[in-house]
Amino acid sequence: MSDFLCGLELPPWDACDRAATILEARLANLSSSYRFLDDRIAVHVTAAVEQGAILKAPCIVGEACYVASYAYMRGGVWLESRVTVGPSAEVKSSFICDGSKIAHLNFVGNSIIGRNVNIEAGAILANYRNERDGGEIICFDGQNHIGTGQEKFGALVGDGCRIGANAVLAPGTILARGTIVERLSLVDQLATRQ
Repeated sequence: MSDFLCGLELPPWDACDRAATILEARLANLSSSYRFLDDRIAVHVTAAVEQGAILKAPCIVGEACYVASYAYMRGGVWLESRVTVGPSAEVKSSFICDGSKIAHLNFVGNSIIGRNVNIEAGAILANYRNERDGGEIICFDGQNHIGTGQEKFGALVGDGCRIGANAVLAPGTILARGTIVERLSLVDQLATRQ
């Protein structure tokens, strides 16, 4: 994961919950290689943001990133460097690390995406359990169930993961480095809870 995130000393679900506040604090310390679209939206001079993309403050788009038309970013979004956000993708309260790609028609909510992750078209990283009446998101690390204290948290996706087209990651998903999620799959780690 990025140095930006390592310095936070917060669990991932708390970082996503506080994404807007975290980005607000970082905006003041950006280098002069960032241009400000307004006082709370910063885009690196080497990044490309196509016409029609909607970036809501606070937002930081890093070096050599590409944000396509009709992408929608809100609630505190940070793109490290060389990140691609495809057409009509929505990213909310999330941190996306170097070299990751989010194809068209995706939703990434309250998530942390590692380096060099590829998310194919139509994949959903859900951040809320609509089938329940509220309640805490529970994560599973392969051995333990972890209470987050949050009602909204999407996924923690390790470096080099590949998420296939139209796959769904249920809230609280943790993917180890290099995990491959097949197309049309559902990953719901809460189902493993005893």
